Amino acid sequence: MKIRALLLTALASFAWGQGRGPVNREAPVTPVPFERILNAGQEPQNWLTYSGGVMSQRHSGLTQITPDNAKDLTLKWVFQSRSLEKHEVTPLVVDGVMYTVQGINDVFALDAATGKTIWTYLYKPDPIARNCCGQETRGLAILGNKIFMAALDTTVIALDSKTGKEIWKTQAADPKQRYSMTHAPIVVKDKVIAGVAGGEFGIRGFLAAFDVNTGKEAWRFYTVPGPGEPGNETWSGDSWMHGGAPIWVTGSYDPETNLTFWGTGNAGPDWNGDGRLGDNLYSSSVVALDADTGKLKWHYQFSPHNEFDWDSTQVPVLANIQFQGRPRKVMLWANRNGMFYVLDRTTGQFLLGKPFAKVNWATGFDERGRPIRAAGIEPTKEGTLVYPGNQGATNWYSPSFSPHTGLFYIPTWENSSSIYSKGDKPPEYDVTKSFSGDFPRPGNDKEDVYSAIRAVDPGTGEKKWDYRLSAPSTEAGVLTTDSDVLFSGGRDGAFYALDARNGKLLWETNLGPSVSAGPMTYLVNGKQYVSIQAGSALFTWGLR
Repeated sequence: MKIRALLLTALASFAWGQGRGPVNREAPVTPVPFERILNAGQEPQNWLTYSGGVMSQRHSGLTQITPDNAKDLTLKWVFQSRSLEKHEVTPLVVDGVMYTVQGINDVFALDAATGKTIWTYLYKPDPIARNCCGQETRGLAILGNKIFMAALDTTVIALDSKTGKEIWKTQAADPKQRYSMTHAPIVVKDKVIAGVAGGEFGIRGFLAAFDVNTGKEAWRFYTVPGPGEPGNETWSGDSWMHGGAPIWVTGSYDPETNLTFWGTGNAGPDWNGDGRLGDNLYSSSVVALDADTGKLKWHYQFSPHNEFDWDSTQVPVLANIQFQGRPRKVMLWANRNGMFYVLDRTTGQFLLGKPFAKVNWATGFDERGRPIRAAGIEPTKEGTLVYPGNQGATNWYSPSFSPHTGLFYIPTWENSSSIYSKGDKPPEYDVTKSFSGDFPRPGNDKEDVYSAIRAVDPGTGEKKWDYRLSAPSTEAGVLTTDSDVLFSGGRDGAFYALDARNGKLLWETNLGPSVSAGPMTYLVNGKQYVSIQAGSALFTWGLR
């Protein structure tokens, strides 16, 4: 047995030495100052943030792959993770070097043209760290010569982007108290910003900024206000102490106002709000914070007193559009609660709210943009059928806005429904247990339940087209390009290209495992590539 173990170790070392492991070299990269990140659209050959740029449009200016030649896409290389943990990563690409994550928190620098490993950083988070929905991270951030990762155990880590050597690490919270981090951080000026997950376990959510050079915490904003803070009155008793409102999807940044925008998750306990009477700010909301200080400038709550698990942790998409006859600086938001929203990103003013999928919980909005709840749509002892259901009409997966077509593209789950019920009393907080309530039961299964990529006119909220997927639900994000090609995938392993103008299928392949990440694109040596994570492998495609 000992000889066999030694042979296996030697074989593993050989395999990693062939480009799949820790044979570290220097990555041939130039520094990435914040000015480059602000102007990411001017260098479409790179992918500098989780969502492609600070406005989070997940849109690329590349045009080499077109509706006419997309049928000629062919697989160029595959990076196979050695981990069977959940993978939902969108890589970064800088000047021909790709940075990605092997589950849970191993960082790899790869040659973006071949997939060959340049360096690795292996990090094993504290084994006590746990998350409700998979041990994972969704990506990285970059600034200067540093790569930043928010690890599952809430350790924020800075690495040398050329060598992978650790520069600093800072513990943001206590994983013993069920805090975790799962999203790609963002960089604003001289700060790296990340928030904590763990809403299902009774945490008090927060977002924090860390000095990029030292790791020292610069500011912290609690998404559940404490006594004396505005919004604390929306929590009955001491329910704010374990109020949830986690952050587990990456936010955005507007340089004109110096505001950073983040969506927050559901309040705790999740499906039973009897012990947390009130609106429960700032759960199920978007918060706009001064990026220098973390001070709240405005907020909008999508689902007050949410008892349906509709986390508002979708990506805030910023755009400049014509709205009702005049140019507006807006935030576009397809929410898990089934509503599509347009907000003024400068002031938070509610401009539009309209269902993009089947909804029965609200009948409209008042003049301030507060949803008008439909009578009787709340958890009951008998059970209540609610649309959309527990997983929502969309979820964490990234939408896309194309300035070229003017359309907003939503990964949509149509006609999902759940029956919500609750017992005689809300659950009591216990750090060792889930803090949620009665799990919803499946809803009406006799309906036409399906998933789709849905194109919406952001000026009106009207649907322009659907591309219906074969899988009944989706977890894949959307990517669009200036040549009007749209990429996305499905839980059945499908990865495909559509015409962004009309939803026509251009090309399709099957990768096997569920496609549960956001696609991205880049250019190396004059050739455009498209990468997508499926299962534990990263697939990269290009033209023949």
